[in-house]
Amino acid sequence: MGGKCPHRSIKKRRYSHKTARRTKFLIKGDDMVYDQLNKADEERPLPVDEDLPGMGQYYCLHCDRYFSNVAVRDEHFKTKKHKKRVKQMMGPAPHTQLDAELAAGMGMPDNGPKLMSM
Repeated sequence: MGGKCPHRSIKKRRYSHKTARRTKFLIKGDDMVYDQLNKADEERPLPVDEDLPGMGQYYCLHCDRYFSNVAVRDEHFKTKKHKKRVKQMMGPAPHTQLDAELAAGMGMPDNGPKLMSM
């Protein structure tokens, strides 16, 4: 009555729940966050949204993330990831979609200077 254990032949695929969780709340691009940081606007309370963590009240502007409570948000402010993001957003402006299109040659054509017509 020997032999292999029957459940050893079936291997379960490991599903990463982290990736599904990260994509649940889509983040903005670097250029959108940079523009939002540079806009001069006064502090106004965030609107209540039941679909977001913490009813949408605890938000990190630099990382574009919502948190469940103040303690978690304050812990996030101490992390290396947040500090790198703040440093990145305080530097030069990130690339935009227009820059990418011009680099790929999909921008406006350069036909040279106009010649005088007679």
